Amino acid sequence: MVSADIQIVMPEILLAVYAMLALLGAVYTTKDAMAPLLTWLTAGVFVLLAVWIGMTGQGTHAAFDGMFVDDGFARFSKVTILLSAAAVLLMSEGYMQRRGLLRFEYPVLVALAVVGMMVMVSAGDLMALYMGLELQSLALYVVASLRRDSIKSTEAGLKYFVLGALSSGLLLYGASLTYGFAGTTLFSGIIEATENEPSLGLLFGLVFLISGFAFKVSAAPFHMWTPDVYEGSPTPVTAFFATAPKVAAMALFARVVHDAFGGIVGEWQQIVAFLSVVSMFLGAIAAIGQKDIKRLMAYSSIAHMGFALMGLAAGTAFGVQAMLIYMAIYVTMNVGTFAFILGMERDGRPVTNIESLRMYSKRQPLRALAMLVLLFSLAGVPPMVGFFGKFYVLRAAYDGGLGWLAVAGVIASVIGAFYYLRLVYYMYFGEEVDALDGKMAPVLWAFLMGSALIMVVGVVNLFGIEPLAAAAAATLVN
Repeated sequence: MVSADIQIVMPEILLAVYAMLALLGAVYTTKDAMAPLLTWLTAGVFVLLAVWIGMTGQGTHAAFDGMFVDDGFARFSKVTILLSAAAVLLMSEGYMQRRGLLRFEYPVLVALAVVGMMVMVSAGDLMALYMGLELQSLALYVVASLRRDSIKSTEAGLKYFVLGALSSGLLLYGASLTYGFAGTTLFSGIIEATENEPSLGLLFGLVFLISGFAFKVSAAPFHMWTPDVYEGSPTPVTAFFATAPKVAAMALFARVVHDAFGGIVGEWQQIVAFLSVVSMFLGAIAAIGQKDIKRLMAYSSIAHMGFALMGLAAGTAFGVQAMLIYMAIYVTMNVGTFAFILGMERDGRPVTNIESLRMYSKRQPLRALAMLVLLFSLAGVPPMVGFFGKFYVLRAAYDGGLGWLAVAGVIASVIGAFYYLRLVYYMYFGEEVDALDGKMAPVLWAFLMGSALIMVVGVVNLFGIEPLAAAAAATLVN
């Protein structure tokens, strides 16, 4: 029995063992001199694990009496998490090394965070959920403050830690209430407790759990940590925050509301719809006044999480499918966008003020065009792939009887288009200011161009993501 359980959790075990061996190997040899090799090696391990999970996983399997679930939904989420984490690691190696930030702990901490994310999306029990969540969070608190000589970076790590601890407290309180009134921490047991009229205590537990998850996905009104942490963290770390952890938190959110509280969709649907509306409008409106591109991307992230939550609010299998498609497209757009941001330098120093982009197209027409495609896609302008991501979640909301939410989403999308189009305006019109450096690392250039190309070419069939997401959603909502 134990050997069968271990077989199911083998990818997580292998990645955890790799992280510990890498840590020991670096400590007992050359320490930071090993960091570049470790970074590439860790990215390679992520890709290999993603291929293994994607190619060999079939059916639904439960380990440790249902505490860990390996199904199509978990596998889709894990592949997205692993590939986005690998992309960010590859992009960050040169940037971190040039600024003396590439320590051997960085790829190890990212690997441990990814282990936590993989446990999160496969959790079938409140305790397994919390273990995965905290393993991810503790690693992320450290990488946020990796630039120890910077007040902003230290502040980012501290804010993230304090507010993250608050969200963990909310989540734990919700878990304890749920356990108290359901009599079990297993999702399969909780859903049985909700079959009859759920008790008020169980509903309070659900509300606290959702509040904790809203912190993790940076949904308003639990978004307050996001702009400061995005701005203060080293830019590659910000790129990581904007990709893999978002997918893991959204997948965890979906698993809990469907696997544990799927019998009372009406009760949580209105809460998720509220989070969706507030996030979309706050993200769209607050980003308008931002001058720092990392803070702008933070508010953009809040708005995009609102759209992803719209799919989840539908409470249907198609809603989960739409959310998965949206998240896959979102991380692809963000990888390309942050590749561009990582390449924004003047005299070898990073620049994040959006004013520095004025007439960028005159100096770097190809890069400006790629960024234009990504910004149009982020704004949801047809025929870019980002438009189809929004179309799926809007359709899911409408089909789920939430027509008002779909209308709100369209309005928020129109408002949000302003600050993306303003960046395009800066790049193509206006007066030229202090020019950015023309150099960009080949790996950044490749990710920028590749991401932009996907936004155009993917219009044909979204690279086959639609049927994969449908199969993943069907395993969760049945």
